Amino acid sequence: MTTKAAAGVPLLDLQAQYAPIRDEILSALTRVCDSQRFILGPEVEALERDLAIHLDAGDAIAVSSGTDALLAAMMALGIGPGDDVLTTTYSFFATAGCISRLGATPRLVDIDPVTYNLAADAVRSAITPQTRAIVVVHLYGQCADMDPILAAARDAGIPVIEDAAQAIGARYHGRQAGSMGAIGCFSFFPSKNLGAFGDGGLVTTGDGSLAREVRLLRNHGAEPKYIHQRIGGNFRLDAIQAAVLRVKLPHLARWSEMRRANAAAYAELIDDAGLTDRVGLPQEEPGYTHIYNQFIVRVEHRDRVRASLTEQGIGTEVYYPVPFHLQPCFASLGYARGDFPHAERAADETLALPIYGELTRDQQALVVAALAQAIKRA
Repeated sequence: MTTKAAAGVPLLDLQAQYAPIRDEILSALTRVCDSQRFILGPEVEALERDLAIHLDAGDAIAVSSGTDALLAAMMALGIGPGDDVLTTTYSFFATAGCISRLGATPRLVDIDPVTYNLAADAVRSAITPQTRAIVVVHLYGQCADMDPILAAARDAGIPVIEDAAQAIGARYHGRQAGSMGAIGCFSFFPSKNLGAFGDGGLVTTGDGSLAREVRLLRNHGAEPKYIHQRIGGNFRLDAIQAAVLRVKLPHLARWSEMRRANAAAYAELIDDAGLTDRVGLPQEEPGYTHIYNQFIVRVEHRDRVRASLTEQGIGTEVYYPVPFHLQPCFASLGYARGDFPHAERAADETLALPIYGELTRDQQALVVAALAQAIKRA
């Protein structure tokens, strides 16, 4: 018997991406197994060279996860107790969590209600003498408005860290995500546009001294072996993940364009269904290139709509249901409900629909038909 789930559409289908490149992947894994070199080494070095070129970065340092990329970047910049780090209240937890792990204090700013990124016009007024850095998140695959943020940081004499975990290949007026600030951080979590077969991450920078510091920190601060210049961590990317990513990297631009095409198709289907006044679509700002790591819509009665979509076999997710300023672990920061209304509204109203590159037009039509039914029921 065919179930609703079997006839539906998953939020993400990694099998569809894997099948055409399976032989390449298995060959790469065999190469690593035959070499018996699993920690750093030539696979990681080759990936770093390729990514530095691909991302217009002076240097690329592969690390163990996107979270560790952020942590190593902040450590390399000397962030620690007594420092404030300005960032968005609306992102994946690692953005603020890494600040706190180093003993620094997250100082939160509301989002732009259209792009969901850090509100650029609020950054300058939020900087204080204690502000040590700004962490800008390029959320869902679209860059934040970087020019005014970079100008405010430059005037204050503080660095900008780009959390580009969801934005590899995204552009802002021709510039690549991760290439504009002092240091950029990427994630290769399997659901990303460029995903590994487990955790993985990357730090990019045009500053040679920062690059050397990150390389030192990712290996327990040891240079030479067993002589520890600093207390670092085990932030190394393993060779198996590097080999997988080397196979996938040449496909990345095409996969992202497939997502962009799917986003455009959704807009047409939603318009054809007469839902444009009921569904808030993601907006690509002029001069930006959105790579749609997530396709985020706004709907009233979001939770009821999502429950109905689940009943109809449509995969969805909520990114993110609780902003940082309302998280229990950050209660000591002293924020309260109502402090950041745009983020709170986004947390209540946004919903991610399937957007992976291999999604077919027929599947998208099923999603939109189910969405129309869900909105009607809600």
